[in-house]
Amino acid sequence: MMSKYFSEYLGTFGLVFAGTGAIIINDISGGVITHLGIGLVFGLIIMTMIYALGEVSGAHFNPAVSFGFWLAKRLPSGELIPFVISQVLGALTASIFLKVIFPLHKTLGTTMPHFVSATGDFFLETILTFFLMFVIIHVSQGAKEKGLMAGVAIGGMVALEAIFAGPITGASMNPARSLAPALVSGQVDFLWIYLTAPFLGAAVAVGVSYLIKENSQL
Repeated sequence: MMSKYFSEYLGTFGLVFAGTGAIIINDISGGVITHLGIGLVFGLIIMTMIYALGEVSGAHFNPAVSFGFWLAKRLPSGELIPFVISQVLGALTASIFLKVIFPLHKTLGTTMPHFVSATGDFFLETILTFFLMFVIIHVSQGAKEKGLMAGVAIGGMVALEAIFAGPITGASMNPARSLAPALVSGQVDFLWIYLTAPFLGAAVAVGVSYLIKENSQL
């Protein structure tokens, strides 16, 4: 059982370390990685971690995704909180390491609104998470993101959304990914958006998935 939780810890660590690390390195290198590159880093780390750890824990790496699987009755109630705690701890560890490595960087890849209001950011993050969870629920098996094409589909969706919406909201879709750099950097002004919108988006995705399934079972 503990291997599931360590898997979620490790996968979320990898996501935040690579993804927000790419943002930091892009900032300090004068844009060498580019916005497109950052989006691809997020998608690729998700894809590879799904293939590496999907058989162990399901490779959620995201409290909103675990919440969605729980709503869909694919994740036992007793595992939801341990999953979320493991994900948050993994994200926090990654941000702490990045703070040690890049002590002068002010935001550490914190997600925040750009060119849009807090309300607009909230709705956009909700919609982004809706589509991510919708894809996940339809390509996964039970509570596990595994299978030949699941990693490609989910990683591709993360990259797509990060590329097109990243400049506006940061394209988090993940409360743990947003919580960690915000806490470690102290940039918490808009954190409430990223701690609420993804859960709403995931819940709507599960509801819509029920509606389009002929037998109403996910």
